[in-house]
Amino acid sequence: MDATFWALIGLIIFLGILAYVKVPAMIAGALDKRADQIRNELEEAKKLREEAQQLLAEYQRKRKEAESEAESLLSAAEKEAAALREEAKVKSEEYVTRRTAMAEQKIRQAEADAINEVRASAVDLAIVAAEKLISEKVDGKASGELFKASLGELKTRLN
Repeated sequence: MDATFWALIGLIIFLGILAYVKVPAMIAGALDKRADQIRNELEEAKKLREEAQQLLAEYQRKRKEAESEAESLLSAAEKEAAALREEAKVKSEEYVTRRTAMAEQKIRQAEADAINEVRASAVDLAIVAAEKLISEKVDGKASGELFKASLGELKTRLN
């Protein structure tokens, strides 16, 4: 009997002891337990995946709502800015119109004042020239009579 035979006998006895102690059942139980554990982990992963998909869908919906709200806020702000620009344009045009009208009125007033001043100067000059002419051409007695006649005429007009 050689060593191979005894190794075969030892293997058979070892396998018999393993079968007697129910090692294959323990291994099968451990494998079944591990299979159940893996199945539970897969179910848990499936639930987590579904929750993640729901959260993703909810966040995408919220993102779309936020984008929509931001877009509406932006369009409202643009409309308000356009309205403010238009209002500022109208107000500036009104201001320019008022300022132009005031400037034109001041110019007309200055022209009228200048014309009146020129007329007053012309009247004063005419009076001085008339006095000079009268004093040169009319002697003192005639000028006194002329003066009295003028005063009399003035009094009759005033009364």
